[in-house]
Amino acid sequence: MDPRQVLFELLSDRVLLAAAADGILTEQEQTTLLWPHPPRAKGRARWSVADLFLLDELGDVLVRTPSLGHVILDEAQDLSPMQLRAVGRRCATGSVTVLGDLAQGTTPWATTSWDVAMAHLDKPDFHLEELERGFRVPAAVLGFASRLLPLIAPDLRAPQAIRTNPGRLSILPVPDPVVAVVDRVQVALRSAGTVGVIVPDADLPEHLAAMKDARIDFSVLGVHDPGAVDHRVQLVPAGLAKGLEFDQAVVVEPARIVAAEPDLRTGLRRLYIVLTRAVSGLDVVHGMPLPGPLVD
Repeated sequence: MDPRQVLFELLSDRVLLAAAADGILTEQEQTTLLWPHPPRAKGRARWSVADLFLLDELGDVLVRTPSLGHVILDEAQDLSPMQLRAVGRRCATGSVTVLGDLAQGTTPWATTSWDVAMAHLDKPDFHLEELERGFRVPAAVLGFASRLLPLIAPDLRAPQAIRTNPGRLSILPVPDPVVAVVDRVQVALRSAGTVGVIVPDADLPEHLAAMKDARIDFSVLGVHDPGAVDHRVQLVPAGLAKGLEFDQAVVVEPARIVAAEPDLRTGLRRLYIVLTRAVSGLDVVHGMPLPGPLVD
C-alpha cells in the first residue's frame, strides 16, 4: 500500500471516508475533508502542507519510522498536533529538547500549554525549565510588552531584563501616524544603529510612499530587490517581524496589528512579538486607541 494512494482514496470517495470515519467524524466534518473536485489519480493531486503530515502519519502506519537518539525542536509553540506527532515519532525511543515561547505563538493552532504539546510528542513525562531572564530587550520595553502576558500566556511569569540600561520607551498618540513615523525615523537616524519600522501589513504601501517622499534610504523586508544594499532603516510588515531585532524600533498602530489576525489571542501574541524587537529604544506611534492591556 502507498500513503498517497490511501489518502487520495479517502479524500476523493465519500462512501469510503464515511466507512472509515464512522463514529469519529461528523457528516459535516467529513464533507469539509472531501475534495470538491477530486483529481483523476494520486499523481495529479496537489497536496497541501497539511496533507503532507497526513501522508507522514500514513507512512508510519505502513512502515514504522526509525527513531533518532535525540531531537532538538525549536519554535515548538507554533506546531499543530499533527506536526508535533511527526516530530514525536522521530524520537519515539530517544529523547527530545523542546524550545519555545507560548507568548510568541502566531498560528491559529499554536499550543496553549507545554502539557498539551508534550502529549502530542508522546513525551508526557518531562522536565520544564522556564527561562525568565532576558538579555536582549531592555527593561522598559520588556515591562511594557509583558502587560499582554495575562491574556496571551497566563501561566507564564513575566521575564526579567538583566541589562542595567533600562532602554527608552515612548508612547506617541498622534493625529496622523504616517507623518509621525517619518519624523520618528529621522530622529532615530541621529543615533547609531539599525531602525525597524514595523507596520500593519495592509498599511505598508502608504508608509512606503511616505518614506520615499521624505527621501529616507530604506529597504522593505520581504520585497526582492536585486540591486538592494544594506540600509540602516527597514520597513517591516508586522507578519514578518518574528525573529528580527533592531537597535531602535518604531511600531505603528498596535490595534490594527492585533485586528489583522484571525482571533484576539493570536493578534495580541503577534503584537507581543512586534513590541519586543527593540534592543535599545521603542517608539509606539498610534492614532487609534491602544489595546486595553497596554493602556497605563
